[in-house]
Amino acid sequence: MSERFFLYDETENTKTRYISFMGEHQRFDLALMQTDRYYGKRIVLDIQGSRFAIIGRDDLEEPGYLEHAFRLTEEEAEELRSFLYEVI
Repeated sequence: MSERFFLYDETENTKTRYISFMGEHQRFDLALMQTDRYYGKRIVLDIQGSRFAIIGRDDLEEPGYLEHAFRLTEEEAEELRSFLYEVI
């Protein structure tokens, strides 16, 4: 077996906030991870949908970003976007 080549192997403390809320179209169960990586953006995990994305305020303004990342309809994505504007 050849020697493993690591690009990086680091450990970092993170702050994780778990949030569950019911929108008009869907329930959201999220984990928001705050870390020093990713230039101040948050790692947003959709626990029920097994999807995640690295999101900053600029990403919230990108058309179709949340719809694609979390496989949401426009209405569902707008509910999530509205919430994330409050916490990111």
